[in-house]
Amino acid sequence: MEGNYIDKTRVLDIKPLRTLRPIFPSGNQAPPFVCAPPFGPFPAGFSPFYPFGSSQVNEQTPHLSQAQNPPQRQPQIPSQAQHQPQLPPQAHHQPHLPPQHQHQPQNLSEHSLATPLRPLRSSNGDIEPVESTLKRKTPKKRQLSTVNFESGISVAERDNGNRELVTSVLMRFDALRRRLAQLEDAEDAVNGIIKRPDLKAGSTCMSRGVRTNTKKRPGLVPGVEIGDIFFFRFEMCLVGLHSPSMAGIDYLVIKGGDAEEEPIATSIVSSAYTEIDRVNPDVLIYTGQGGHADKDKEASDQKLERGNLALEKSLHRNSAVRVIRGLKEATHRVKIYVYDGIYEIKEAWIEKGKSGRDTFKYKLVRAPNQPPAFATWTEIQSWKTGKSQRRGLILPDLTSGVESVAVSLVNEVDSENGPPYFTYSTTVKYSMSFQLTQPSSGCGCSCGNKCKPGNLECPCIRKNGGEFPYTGNDILVSRKAMVYECSPSCPCLTCKSKVTQMGVKLRLEVFKTVDRGWGLRSWDPIRAGAFICVYAGEARDKSKVQQTMANDDFTFDTTRVYTPFKWNYEAGLADEEASEEVSEEPELPLPLIISAKNIGNVARFMNHSCSPNVFWQPVSYENNGQLYLHVAFFAVSHIPPMTELTYDYGVARPSGAQNGNPMYGKKRCFCGTQYCRGSFG
Repeated sequence: MEGNYIDKTRVLDIKPLRTLRPIFPSGNQAPPFVCAPPFGPFPAGFSPFYPFGSSQVNEQTPHLSQAQNPPQRQPQIPSQAQHQPQLPPQAHHQPHLPPQHQHQPQNLSEHSLATPLRPLRSSNGDIEPVESTLKRKTPKKRQLSTVNFESGISVAERDNGNRELVTSVLMRFDALRRRLAQLEDAEDAVNGIIKRPDLKAGSTCMSRGVRTNTKKRPGLVPGVEIGDIFFFRFEMCLVGLHSPSMAGIDYLVIKGGDAEEEPIATSIVSSAYTEIDRVNPDVLIYTGQGGHADKDKEASDQKLERGNLALEKSLHRNSAVRVIRGLKEATHRVKIYVYDGIYEIKEAWIEKGKSGRDTFKYKLVRAPNQPPAFATWTEIQSWKTGKSQRRGLILPDLTSGVESVAVSLVNEVDSENGPPYFTYSTTVKYSMSFQLTQPSSGCGCSCGNKCKPGNLECPCIRKNGGEFPYTGNDILVSRKAMVYECSPSCPCLTCKSKVTQMGVKLRLEVFKTVDRGWGLRSWDPIRAGAFICVYAGEARDKSKVQQTMANDDFTFDTTRVYTPFKWNYEAGLADEEASEEVSEEPELPLPLIISAKNIGNVARFMNHSCSPNVFWQPVSYENNGQLYLHVAFFAVSHIPPMTELTYDYGVARPSGAQNGNPMYGKKRCFCGTQYCRGSFG
């Protein structure tokens, strides 16, 4: 330790937490950071990343101890106007707690949603209400002092992040995870071993300093926005939203009123979904931790310790808790975690669980004036199951069955009944002048019935450098100058290299925006690197359509200048040579202009943004003996449901016909992002 810097990369040999009595660190001692080795070895099954505690407990304590104890909560009169579900009868058992821990369960119809939260402290120590902090989204300027050169993140940024840094950390983690998944897919599976590239990538990022918000805190986390989604619990660890990789309750230790140390909860992860959640998504009944039966032991009563004790102390202090909802989605193989914002703990009690043992129950109510998150998910589920109709619905499927998944047409803004007529198509219509290579005999695969990475007899694998461009769950690993897919005639029945040929798999929606015409979004959560759609339309000769392009709002032009960005994995984090990094700049064999004005698909409705969440990737594959080029769209990062999908339209290159005027053909940009260029096209 040098000064105030704590080495959080140390690996300590400790016993599992379940065998130890809860011990809270003193105010002068920070708990150690414990981490698995970056790349294992992992035993049979897998060894999860151990929960880690606060690295700055002694720094948090002075701030929190200065806050006066909140006044005793006054009894609230139930409101007859609210129709919220009642607690089940067994939820009203009197808790077997000491007198200072006992609370009478309140009716769920109480007027609790309007109760303001206790003011929270900001990162500079000032007290500010939750309502004001929820609206602050502008990223802070990056501090360049004391930079960790290996990770590019300063010590100050590791303690307190911002939106730009949180996004960068998550992108770097997922890029490394995709690369490790690609390498593992190339190896033969070993029986009895569960491969977890997310654990390996997370451990590497932890040990290399690719993380932020290491200073544990209650309330809002700088740079993490309500509604953000995570596909791995390690992602929440890296950005400081929820530290434990397995436990559902995260907490820190502060000084109490009598100068004694006590824990308070900072965040919880809830994977339960009950009828109460469906009826009122702003109310959560949370079950405490512990008491589960082991192989050779019977179930036991839950104890008022660790996370349970932290929730009880937070109830007395009226301390806000972050809530993350764990959800199962039919479109994904893994659980998805949704950050649902700040909740208040209203009451606690004990009831008998399924095993007949005592379990702690906590009622949490979401703070008002927060953006919708979990409520949006519950509403979408009611649309999918037909329990409620989408408001503003014009057409249930504007593709008329052309796509395998329906695409809704919705207008909640005005009375317009839809966009101008166009012919829906899923492919690009080429003329002979756009033939990219000489005729060939198709895919030419000679790998039998199983395309494998490293099989250079397969021309598709050979063109991609000996590797599949996608992971086993159809996620693009890296941006490339060109991605080569197997043709539809490939004899391999389990070929993993036909992702963009399989059509739209997401439940998309074309909707009317306030100031940008029609837009596109998804009912489903979208994973970083996931395929969204191709740009369908008519391939045009740029020399023949130059004069009409300015009046065509549905043109994709590969010759425009696009803002470069880093998306691929870092060779250093993957322990590879820098020379092995793949170029991300497209290299097209000839200029390609696609017009979707008369013929097109859902891609024609994607609007421009200077900070897009979608990028385009050139993809080619043979069809009917000809090699053609396609433009495919993939997600830059995880995209929550009902978030507008946007990509960068680029800027036209000045030419002699334009007299060098850089504003020729440009349109005003309404993306509203922090880094808006003001125009595009």
